[in-house]
Amino acid sequence: MARAFAKLAFTPTVQSIQKQHGSAETYQKFLENEAEQANKLTNREIEFISERDGFYQSSVSETNWPYVQFRGGPKGFLKIIDEQTIAYADYRGNRQYISTGNLTTNNRTSLILMDYPNRRRLKIWGEVNIIEPSSNPTLISNLHDETYRALPERVIQITVKAFDWNCPQHIPQRLTLEELEPHIQPLREEIKKIKEENERLKQTSKPSS
Repeated sequence: MARAFAKLAFTPTVQSIQKQHGSAETYQKFLENEAEQANKLTNREIEFISERDGFYQSSVSETNWPYVQFRGGPKGFLKIIDEQTIAYADYRGNRQYISTGNLTTNNRTSLILMDYPNRRRLKIWGEVNIIEPSSNPTLISNLHDETYRALPERVIQITVKAFDWNCPQHIPQRLTLEELEPHIQPLREEIKKIKEENERLKQTSKPSS
């Protein structure tokens, strides 16, 4: 945990509740000036982000209601621009444009990136800059994966203000079909060998005519 995250997340009300439940002293050190700021992505965060094929993104509407959307795409579609900037090509979906509208009027967002197999979770707070393709065609070209059959409508560029890694204690372990494949393949091969051996035994046990 770092000072950048604590300053954003530990509001006076949050600190009051921490005090009630006896955890205020534990977290106080992260609010002190001497605490590490840590609002720049390191190799650890960059590697983690580059391996993700989706994340949860929040926004807040003009009526002050929060909205959370899952953004998915090819692995690594959330790109690292520099140590404080990430971006992705925003592809056409159901054309409700709720996130786009919300982020136009309030550009603050937070992302949750999950690694279920290894029970890891990275939270990112940032400010969004919505970039239309006509204003920066080179950027959207660099972010767009030509093998992904979807139309990019805009670029969502995020200036990272803070990030934090979560404790894995309550993260369930789940695997996608792709992640499960290396575990299933040895079983398939073993089943194939057993079937072949059974067939061989059937043939050898047949009475001779």
